[in-house]
Amino acid sequence: MTLDRTVVHTGIGSWPGTDIVEAIKITFDESPELPYLPELPARGAPAGLIGRSAGRLADLTVDLQPSGWRLTDGLGLDHRRAAALFRDDLDLLEEQAQGYAGWFKIGFAGPWTLAASIERQRGGLALSDRGARRDLGQSLAEGLAELISELSRRLPDLRLIIQLDEPLLPSVHQGRVPTASGYATHRPIDDPELSEALTHVVRRLDPTPVVLHCCAAGAPIPLLAGTGLRGLGLDLDQLRPADWDGIGPALEQGLWLGLGAAPTDRVLGPDAVAERVLRPVRDLALDPATTRLAITPACGLAGSTPADALAILRSVRTAAGIVADELPR
Repeated sequence: MTLDRTVVHTGIGSWPGTDIVEAIKITFDESPELPYLPELPARGAPAGLIGRSAGRLADLTVDLQPSGWRLTDGLGLDHRRAAALFRDDLDLLEEQAQGYAGWFKIGFAGPWTLAASIERQRGGLALSDRGARRDLGQSLAEGLAELISELSRRLPDLRLIIQLDEPLLPSVHQGRVPTASGYATHRPIDDPELSEALTHVVRRLDPTPVVLHCCAAGAPIPLLAGTGLRGLGLDLDQLRPADWDGIGPALEQGLWLGLGAAPTDRVLGPDAVAERVLRPVRDLALDPATTRLAITPACGLAGSTPADALAILRSVRTAAGIVADELPR
């Protein structure tokens, strides 16, 4: 993945409200270097992260139960709703993106967050079954490959980036995902399997760049850096001192680092957001010739008011300019 600048700014994914056209326009206006297709979960479960992603699965179908999304043996109403809603979003994106030539990002739940969020037909999370975990990850990869092909026809000047949102990956890795009873947790997933699922998605979508966003503490950064991902997006407030030991080598490998420097529960001014980025970057003494940064909100903004969400995105945009000016050439 190569962008024109070494410091860019963008959003993560979710957005408040139900007006997708307005939301798309905002991302083009406020994140012109890397606009993205927002999620509007206020429109209902089929429009949320898991619903959008489930609707893209290839050769697997789901339905919405009181306990959440569940795999089924036939195409259910909720699956059709999720797929149709996303198809409508793509139609509207095609209208709004006419004449645009450049990078564009679309986010989906990654294979591990899906496995920890979708149940098997007979109950229990897909996470509990190795075969179900594998099938879900492969189905996601195929569905995203089909999307990339479709968008290349619809918008040939669009340079697509796929973002895998993995808020549950640390819990999956460390064995902290609760079972249905709530009295136990699922076994931790070992490093080789965790890595293999992500590597499969990256390889299947090649040459389209794939980045991963995790807003939870404990992301296994060295492991993720070895999967072929082109960038990692992390919540700055969730990073521990030991995490920075893995970030430096990852950047030296050429990965983009997305720093979620703008909290989503309040609006910080751009100077404060920029300083939150510059402090650790300076401490790491990173080589500006190889460092690639994306400044973002810490996570999605669906829980913010529309006014605050817009203010946060604008603060991030201004902060990125400050960081770019302050970094040594």
